[in-house]
Amino acid sequence: MAARPKLHYPNGRGRMESVRWLLAAAGVEFDEEFLETKEQLHKLQDGNHLLFQQVPMVEIDGMKLVQTRSILHYIADKYHLFGKDLKERTLIDMYVEGTLDLLELIIMHPFLKPDDQQKEMVSMAQKAKIRYFPVFEKILRDHGQSFLVGNQLSLADVILLQTILALEEKIPNILSAFPFLQEYSVKISNIPTIKRFLEPGSKKKPPPDEIYKEDIWKPCVWNPPGLCPVDLFPWLIFFCILSL
Repeated sequence: MAARPKLHYPNGRGRMESVRWLLAAAGVEFDEEFLETKEQLHKLQDGNHLLFQQVPMVEIDGMKLVQTRSILHYIADKYHLFGKDLKERTLIDMYVEGTLDLLELIIMHPFLKPDDQQKEMVSMAQKAKIRYFPVFEKILRDHGQSFLVGNQLSLADVILLQTILALEEKIPNILSAFPFLQEYSVKISNIPTIKRFLEPGSKKKPPPDEIYKEDIWKPCVWNPPGLCPVDLFPWLIFFCILSL
C-alpha cells in the first residue's frame, strides 16, 4: 500500500491550503507535519528536502515536491483532475492562474496593517466583481455545464470554489450579481468529497488568526535575511528582512 502524501507547512492556510483542497476533492487521505520549531525547519533544509529552501513541501510517490503550482499540477494530473487533452489542460491552467491572482490577495489580507485592511477589502471586492467573477459567470452561462472545463471536476473548479468561499468569509454577498456562480458554488460544494472537506473536523484550516500569523513569522526570523522559507507571498519576505 502506497504511503499517504505528507504535507510540510505551518498550521494554517497559506499556499498549502489549495493543496489540501485538491487532495480532499480527489478523495485522498493525507498527513501533515506542521512547522513549529526551528529544529524542524533546519532538519528539512539540512537534509536537502527543500529544493529552494522553502515550503510548501509535499512528500508523495517517493518525491519531495516544492513550488505550489508544481504540486497542484502533479496531484491534479495523478488523480485525473487536469483535463483529458492539451486543450483542456491549457484552459484549466489559464483559469487557475487567474483565480490564484485573486486568491493571493485574500491570503495576503490578514497580514496587512489594520488601517490598510479595509481599503484592500474594497479593492478585492472590486477586482472580484469587475475582473474575475464576470469571466467565470460567462463561461458557465455560455456552455451550460456544471463544471468549468470538459463537464467534469478539475483543478480549476477546486481553486475557484476555494477562492469564492474564502472571499465570502469576508464579503458574504460577493456573488449577489452572479447567479450562475451562485448555483455553481452550491453544486461543487455538494460533491461528496468536497462536502466532507467543508464539514467541521476536516483538515480544512480556519481563517488566519493572531496565532497563525505568529507561526508564519517564526520561520522567517529563524533564517538569514532574504531567505524566508515560507513561500507565502513576496512582500512577506521583505518584512522578514526588516524584522532581523
